Amino acid sequence: MAKGKSAYWRTTEGLALIGGWARDGLTEEDIANNIGISRSTLSEWKKKYPDISDTIKKDKNVADRVVENSLFKRATGYRYKEITKERIFNKTTGKTELAVVKEIEKEVPPETAAIIIWLTNRCPENWKNKQNISVDNLDKEQSKLAELLEIRRERRYSDTCPDEEGEQESEV
Repeated sequence: MAKGKSAYWRTTEGLALIGGWARDGLTEEDIANNIGISRSTLSEWKKKYPDISDTIKKDKNVADRVVENSLFKRATGYRYKEITKERIFNKTTGKTELAVVKEIEKEVPPETAAIIIWLTNRCPENWKNKQNISVDNLDKEQSKLAELLEIRRERRYSDTCPDEEGEQESEV
């Protein structure tokens, strides 16, 4: 049964459908569901039939490039023309026609989130979301901190509790 089912999906028409789903951004799980098989069966087909594997890889790559291009445009900003059309009655022909009534050039500024995504993925050595900080000799650092806290407490105590000489001087 599985061999009969895979035969259709290896035809030009079947591969075109699979490729279209991959270009549309469907996951392999979604593609398998559309075919009517499990995800594991699709994995087996990809191993067994290079044409299915190649189609999915190629068309996923196309979808990835479209998204990358869109991300790049959002990260750098871009210009576009907005054209407004209206239906206008043409007295000469006696017909209603679609005519351009307004054309405006607009600008989309760069978007911070797109810039961050681009830089963290393209230049990870300089732009990281996660900082790795390691402390060697943690016990040593903790004891230094404890000493500093003790000194601070002693200073605070001595500031709030004047010694006997201080009290005598203030009385004189």
